[in-house]
Amino acid sequence: MTTSGWNLADVFERIADRIPDALAQQQGERTTTWAEFDRRADGVARALLDAGLVEQDKVAQYLYNAPEYLESVYGCFKAGMATVNTNYRYAADELVYLWDNADVIAVVFHGSFTEHIEEIRDRVPRVRLWLWVDHGDGPCPDWAQPYELAAASNPGRTEGPWGRSGDHLFLLYTGGTTGMPKGVMWRQDDMFGALDSNNKRRMPPEQNLEAVGERVVAAGPRGLPGAPLMHGTGLFNAISTLMVGGSVTTMVNWHFDPAELLDTIEQHGINSMSIVGDAFAKPILRALDAEPHRWDISSLRVIVSSGVMWSKESKEGLLRHNSRLIMVDALGSSEAIGMATNTTTAESGDGTAKFDLGPNTRVVTEDGRDVTPGSGELGLVALQGHTPIGYYKDPAKSAATFKVIDGKRYSIPGDWAEVLGDGTVKLFGRGSQCINTGGEKVYPEEVEECLKLHPSVHDAAVLGLPDERFGEAVTALVEPEPGAEIDADELIEHVKSRLARYKAPKSVIEVSSVGRAVNGKLDYKALKAIAGRD
Repeated sequence: MTTSGWNLADVFERIADRIPDALAQQQGERTTTWAEFDRRADGVARALLDAGLVEQDKVAQYLYNAPEYLESVYGCFKAGMATVNTNYRYAADELVYLWDNADVIAVVFHGSFTEHIEEIRDRVPRVRLWLWVDHGDGPCPDWAQPYELAAASNPGRTEGPWGRSGDHLFLLYTGGTTGMPKGVMWRQDDMFGALDSNNKRRMPPEQNLEAVGERVVAAGPRGLPGAPLMHGTGLFNAISTLMVGGSVTTMVNWHFDPAELLDTIEQHGINSMSIVGDAFAKPILRALDAEPHRWDISSLRVIVSSGVMWSKESKEGLLRHNSRLIMVDALGSSEAIGMATNTTTAESGDGTAKFDLGPNTRVVTEDGRDVTPGSGELGLVALQGHTPIGYYKDPAKSAATFKVIDGKRYSIPGDWAEVLGDGTVKLFGRGSQCINTGGEKVYPEEVEECLKLHPSVHDAAVLGLPDERFGEAVTALVEPEPGAEIDADELIEHVKSRLARYKAPKSVIEVSSVGRAVNGKLDYKALKAIAGRD
């Protein structure tokens, strides 16, 4: 069947043919060449087809970071299935909601999650195939099939009878901290185009596998997803690395350990890494500062961050340990890739939350006007071009996020920003968490970032609590640095000295942890409950 648009299975197969012996994946002592990566994905694709799955059936990855994650995604693409990321921290009801909402037919899961699945298996009757990935947690249950048998079956190049298409979907479910998770529908052609836009040698608009072969003539960069592959930051960057014939190295332990990450960079000569702002950067920097001569990270050239603010101070600290670093703070989301960037090197950098707009990005008011640079007016960041087609089974939310302006379709995820006089934008965060205090709008991320600049603060969360006088009172939950003491009055004055006084917290609550998720984001609903009990 003729392929319409770019399809990642076709691209990866062409790369595997071009550099079969080059490294594709690595975890600890496990290594997989591109030929092996391709062959194992064929085995997964054959297992899906043999189970009776049909075109665009949904397959969930319920996995920690591991080679099986990308193998199974690749296998789904080969067979013409749609993937569904699954947050491995979800409880039973959340898993049931996700897999039911996504119409999941098959699940690839680490053995560690066997008990969780057994609790809910009768509540997800649509699932007909369970592929069990050995995680050293006991035998494969009798209701599942061993993943390794499928991956090692070597059936030869595999695809469904319906062929492949650039219209085949990749579903990326958002975290759901402001509501139930939403499935962002990416066409593979759009995903390829969005990710390819950052490459120096771009591919043509229409799929051209000869061009892929000409671009990939040798092994590409070695990438390490510090963030979980179950989230967009980790997965998008991993796929982007594979698209240029690179390799993806995952850490052995599923929980984030800065020492293991730095060991991995040194041992495997990692060139690029994805993180989620200061939630990752601060622990990495703390480890480097504590033992400045322990690690050689000179191989690391690029760090890409998305999702959470990355402070100027953290970037400057990392540069002390590797002056060749290029640090890219990318404004993006599950609904929009490449809206704006902030690039920091030893020679240049624009600080925190100040971004250069991408070529297809604008900042618009709620009624569709462009924000005038230097006016002080706030607007929403809007991206046109390679964007998702909507939310799965949710036309109302799709219409609210994906809008037509001046005859062109834009993705507007909800990021508020001010356009400065030089044309750059200052980011304020998501409007869904905006605090209205005495008629003034306060964006939590701006205040959180300011609080984290104080030496006593390790992390902070800012939210609005009901207040008779102001409507909402700006409230800060602060996690201290180890051994530090929190002085509430001092922190409030610290904010007032750097931001408008109305943005300063009315109260400061010390907490042992603000409880960031593995993707670096905050659960504001849960934090409000904690603050309300204080």
